[in-house]
Amino acid sequence: MRHRVAGRRFDRTANQRKALLRGLIISLFAHQRIETTLAKAKAIKGIAEKLVTFGKRGDLHAKRMVMAYIPNREVMAKLFSDIAPRFADRNGGYLRIVQTRQRVNDRAPMAIIEFVDYEDAVKVPEKKEKESVKQ
Repeated sequence: MRHRVAGRRFDRTANQRKALLRGLIISLFAHQRIETTLAKAKAIKGIAEKLVTFGKRGDLHAKRMVMAYIPNREVMAKLFSDIAPRFADRNGGYLRIVQTRQRVNDRAPMAIIEFVDYEDAVKVPEKKEKESVKQ
């Protein structure tokens, strides 16, 4: 029995679990909003917020710490140049989890995990694209 043992195991080995969480976090930073199961969203929220805090620091040590967890240079560059500066004046709470539905085949509770300023961040580029198309 696992009474009062922290963390979710997802019925995977440690390597598989680490790869799963890394992949979800890379997708979250790349798309800024993903839909996954509620348990997986809760598992990555703390890790992703810690990485955003490293991104806010922006020094060499912070970049190396992020690179140790996310071995994707494009996503890391996006974290340090786009995502982290948006939260410069915010002390934590960068992500929100919204429960959406139950998955069709196994009735697993699904959730959307996104940055709290997702709507503002998405609307600005869309307006720029529409203005460039009109000209």
